[in-house]
Amino acid sequence: MAKSDENGMWNLVLFDLPVKTREQRRCATQFRLLLLDLGWSMEQFSVYVRYIPTGMSVVPEVQEIKRRVPAQGKVEIVGITDRQWSKAIRFFNAEPELPSEPPAQLTIF
Repeated sequence: MAKSDENGMWNLVLFDLPVKTREQRRCATQFRLLLLDLGWSMEQFSVYVRYIPTGMSVVPEVQEIKRRVPAQGKVEIVGITDRQWSKAIRFFNAEPELPSEPPAQLTIF
């Protein structure tokens, strides 16, 4: 890992949203689409991740997420270091899975 990437962070948005009614499902879908529009990637259905290189801030995105949390929805945003992310033990289909590499460069939409 390059020295400049040692302080990179993986930010996770974990959420539990009500989906019993048609309106709740529509709001949950809009919330997921918001995360994708803000540059987050789906790790699991209710877990989205985004790699943030050293010196960047997620404050504007966090404020937008906070503003758009659906009624009765629970949302948590957690940051972990790139080193912690790379040491996670992952399985897919009962087989070990290698951790994803941090993006080489930022994607600008």
